Amino acid sequence: MEIRFENTEIAFAHKSDRELRKAWWLFKLVGSRAMVKLGKFSVTLAKGLHIPIGWALKGNIFDQFCGGETIDDCAKTTRILDAYKIGTILDYSVEGKSTPKEFEETTAEILHTIETSKGNQHIPFCVFKVSGIARFELLAKVNKQAPLTELEADEFDLIKDRMERIARRAWENDTPIFIDAEESWIQDTIDNLVHELMTRYNREKAIVFNTFQMYLHDRLAYLNESIAEAKDAGYYYGVKIVRGAYMEKERARAEEMGYPSPVQPDKLATDRDFNAALEVCLDNLQHVAICAGTHNEESSLLLTRLMNERGLERDDPRIYFAQLYGMSDHISFNLSYHGFNVAKYVPYGPVGEVIPYLIRRAEENTSVKGQSGRELMLIERERERRRLIKQQQRNQATAV
Repeated sequence: MEIRFENTEIAFAHKSDRELRKAWWLFKLVGSRAMVKLGKFSVTLAKGLHIPIGWALKGNIFDQFCGGETIDDCAKTTRILDAYKIGTILDYSVEGKSTPKEFEETTAEILHTIETSKGNQHIPFCVFKVSGIARFELLAKVNKQAPLTELEADEFDLIKDRMERIARRAWENDTPIFIDAEESWIQDTIDNLVHELMTRYNREKAIVFNTFQMYLHDRLAYLNESIAEAKDAGYYYGVKIVRGAYMEKERARAEEMGYPSPVQPDKLATDRDFNAALEVCLDNLQHVAICAGTHNEESSLLLTRLMNERGLERDDPRIYFAQLYGMSDHISFNLSYHGFNVAKYVPYGPVGEVIPYLIRRAEENTSVKGQSGRELMLIERERERRRLIKQQQRNQATAV
């Protein structure tokens, strides 16, 4: 059967009329650059002044993009996704921590997500950011290969120990773990840490996954090098491919500090490398597992065609599609309906602590070309479809 992402009946079968109306208003708001700027200023100011604002975010933008404040709160969301054969990727999205105690608390929560996934086919992956369990400034210093003080060396050993505990638990529970990509000035550090874990825990299958942001012009070459090295060394390579999340920050920093921008020259180059990365992974599927993290219809369809051309089953366990919770349901639910492996990132955490994540989602829907407009158009089309059906039912009832 041909996949049609514009099939809104499938895309929104899990939403009531009330939920669709609410989603329409939210995307209308986040589609306004002025409203997003005002909201960001107000929320940041309130947080800085320690004014409780959770009540203002709950029931609207928090519910749209997050599963809840705790893993238990996410149960309702995961049950809905389960019913449509869409996996849940529990994503503890608390950011901005800076003390060893806070890093250990975050590590404990990540381990909790892995324990929750044990034996649960509906949670195919877990995920974390290295900067969530490590001081960003230290990661950047290691990235520059600058000499560390004795205290910093001890601190970096603690970071490696936290990552080791997470990877070991993932391996013990047979739950693959995504390690997110971050800013380019800490990415070499992350790549090296992930490489060490892969050599230990990916001997039988891909458990540890590295993330490639294809808006960086060097990532396609690094992907080819990484897969070749894994093949030579006898371990499997886990790959999550995304377009990326820090492009504007990358360009601004490069300009400010006077070094060549690491960002692709244009979106066409990013799209080209993203799609090329899909082919590289499928060409090496005997040694690779891949998750295509994308809200792009063309890339999603391309991957389905590449799988078909290579005679791969739609539910091949080595290939997954992923989107963020609250966005691009037309891709997620239509892919799942047609038998492909799909998972949703489901962020969670205390409302006040996930504000940076929520701000990024609002800004993304404003800045990404057509994102909010596309969501609104699809929601409007489904609401109109339902209205016409109800009108037909009323007409039939009157005729009888």
